[in-house]
Amino acid sequence: MKLVIRGILMYTLIIFFALVTSSSSLYFHIAETERKCFIEEIPDDTLVVGNYKCQLFDPQTGGFMPSSPGIGMHVEVRNPSDKVILSRVYSFEGRFTFTSSSPGEHVICLYSNSSKWFSGTQLRVHLDIQVGEHAVDYRNVAQKEKLTELQLRVRQLLDQVEQISREQNYQRYREERFRLTSESTNQRVLWWAVVQTFVLLVMGFWQMKHLKSFFEAKKLV
Repeated sequence: MKLVIRGILMYTLIIFFALVTSSSSLYFHIAETERKCFIEEIPDDTLVVGNYKCQLFDPQTGGFMPSSPGIGMHVEVRNPSDKVILSRVYSFEGRFTFTSSSPGEHVICLYSNSSKWFSGTQLRVHLDIQVGEHAVDYRNVAQKEKLTELQLRVRQLLDQVEQISREQNYQRYREERFRLTSESTNQRVLWWAVVQTFVLLVMGFWQMKHLKSFFEAKKLV
């Protein structure tokens, strides 16, 4: 019975993780030389794959062209230490990949390298970012390794469990970092209170001494 419950809980956790794992698809508009950046919280040793497509605005039709071969897209990725781990110019449509070496917030920036646009022209960029096991092409894996459907499903479950483990480690890392920040803040508040108390005592002592000298000068005491 315990094994059945444990299996149900593990399967539920895997399904939940599969639903909430980072896999975002969107589009946005940018002007010439404008930079758009996105922040992704990524565990360490995690594969990230981004697919994008650029469409140039056509003022004659009032829509966006299906393709824009004359435009290049610069992709830049910075890790939590603000170190550039990817900086490359791609074509108007492409795919970029990187693997995180440290957990935390990774900044992904995209901007056009073209300076030949007409004034006021916009560019629509479709972007799909997949993190973890969602970034793996299992059809390609099955063909290369000649896996059966059952073996492929087991491989997917193992990758999901491994990704869950990475995510748990990242959450522990965030919790530890938050605890250290809280302890540091509490310590600073404590020292600030001590300094305030010391200043008040010094000011009180100085005022009492000044009043005593004043009264003695006036021969009131």
